[in-house]
Amino acid sequence: MIGLVITYFVLNESKPEVKTGPEADKLAQQMLMALNKPAWDSLRYISWDFVGRNQYAWDKQQEIAIIKSGESEVVMNLKSMEGQAKNAGTLLTGEAKDAAMSKAWANWCNDSFWLYAPYKLFDPGVTRGIVDLEDGQTGLMVSYTSGGTTPGDSYLWILDDNNKPEAWKMWVGIIPIGGVYNTWENWQTLPGGAMIAQNHKMKLMDITVNDVKAGQSLSDIGYQNDPFTF
Repeated sequence: MIGLVITYFVLNESKPEVKTGPEADKLAQQMLMALNKPAWDSLRYISWDFVGRNQYAWDKQQEIAIIKSGESEVVMNLKSMEGQAKNAGTLLTGEAKDAAMSKAWANWCNDSFWLYAPYKLFDPGVTRGIVDLEDGQTGLMVSYTSGGTTPGDSYLWILDDNNKPEAWKMWVGIIPIGGVYNTWENWQTLPGGAMIAQNHKMKLMDITVNDVKAGQSLSDIGYQNDPFTF
């Protein structure tokens, strides 16, 4: 217990002072320009593997996702959260379906955020602010007041000279230590020009986004028939 307390006080970092206003929105727009947000917005399909644990396919236009974890497979409308759930190929109903849908939604909220968080700077309920960093650079603090499963989380984006993210620091509900640092690196340019980071390194673990496929047709993500129906 004493060791945990010491670790907390050594590693914990208070949330820095944030200045809101037009300068923050300008920096956020520059970050989105560096990552080619118009290309992300126009992208129809994307699929990926999250740390070898969960697999996803997403029809961005219809906002329907296939969420796989082990023998569980859920097809979910991300707006209504309606859909169907299977386990080992068997269609689930009742409480079993509800549990599978709830778990799939929690997985989606966490895992998809590591894929496309940089494109969510102007989502509803998001606030933006400027932070003066110790090295004289300027960071972008983004806070989510609603949405997902942990509203209230904040992320301090650290950008390179071209306004592309290098890392962020997190103040999130599921981690008791504030200011946890992890990288955004190994950027992949998707068909059309949007960019996603495949590797996130931190002290205790690494997070990887693998086997990323994207395009404007189902065949670009490995499907011949439409899997986004239920």
